[in-house]
Amino acid sequence: MISAVKQPILARIVAEAGDLDSLSDDDVLRLITAEVSRQMQGRRLSLKERKSLIEMLFRTMRGLDVLQPLVDDPEITEIMVNGYDTVFIERAGKLSTAPLSFDDKEHLIQVITRFFGRANRLINEQKPIADLRLADGSRVHAVLPPAAPNGPVLCIRRFTGIQPTMSALIESGALTEEAAEFLQTLVQNKMNIFISGGTGTGKTTLLNVLSTFIPANERIITIEDAMELQLPTIRNLVRLEARIAGPDGRGELSLSDLIRSSLRLRPDRIIVGEVRGREAYDMLQAMQTGHPGSMSTGHGNSAEGMLERLSLFLLTASQLPWEACRRLIASSLHFLIHLSRQSDGTRVIEQITEITDYVERSFALRVHFQRQHDGVLRRVS
Repeated sequence: MISAVKQPILARIVAEAGDLDSLSDDDVLRLITAEVSRQMQGRRLSLKERKSLIEMLFRTMRGLDVLQPLVDDPEITEIMVNGYDTVFIERAGKLSTAPLSFDDKEHLIQVITRFFGRANRLINEQKPIADLRLADGSRVHAVLPPAAPNGPVLCIRRFTGIQPTMSALIESGALTEEAAEFLQTLVQNKMNIFISGGTGTGKTTLLNVLSTFIPANERIITIEDAMELQLPTIRNLVRLEARIAGPDGRGELSLSDLIRSSLRLRPDRIIVGEVRGREAYDMLQAMQTGHPGSMSTGHGNSAEGMLERLSLFLLTASQLPWEACRRLIASSLHFLIHLSRQSDGTRVIEQITEITDYVERSFALRVHFQRQHDGVLRRVS
């Protein structure tokens, strides 16, 4: 019964109130409550059912509809909608299905377009892919048909707000105390560090932890697609965030734009949240021009694989020959930390590698720590 009256009530509220985006949450809630009371008058509806209907309508108009309870659950770190009737969640590093669904594909499309529309982000058949950062730092990514032929896809990566610590990583088995002390020394000695790993391996978490070892008197510039880094120990901090082009195709701010701008802001170190393309060239150039101790992350399946990807990024972004690209990487980066995710969901450091040189058309690498067959990260040289 509740689902049957949902659409008529929504349509009535929209018709009477007009521009709901200009109203506060309290005003919208009052409108919903009044309309439910009017339309449900004379019907058998318990107080619990009436409250459930009001909450459902509010989630539809101001939240993410049936997904809102998942968004509000602090233990859920990721929500993955593979279609209107298939929803997965990640809790404590493990995936499971969520016992909920949307009415149909059109219902899911309406929720996505309405949610992005309130944030002034366009998503439709002509522009079927869009990103959004929520006020709490969580990231939302959506794909509509025709880019998603089997139906709309939505992924929400929650921002927990929990400040990670090195002691917590040691306790979880991500690394040992010896490796932690080694990494602390690298940061304090201003080594340029790159963190690689697959999706959800904890790259940003480790970057946050390493940043706590930066001396408090240094000036730090952070550059990100979506703000995730937390640097509470840094007093002289400037945060820059990229921006995609608006519906008119203007207003884009790329990571490369921000990196070049940061050089004029007198940074001691530059921290780039994640590099995925041409901005790698600007980042490495910055590391070479008086900003030691800078750090960044990127997607890679291994330390060697990440170096190859960075080489391709440089080749695309510059007119440099292949060998020159690789020499630039070797002269800019000092250490590469590779992360992985275990079968039980645990995120661990697999390897800590020093890039010592580039000789005879290959990177000269020295592995300092390697995760062994018994699952422990140990010093190997």
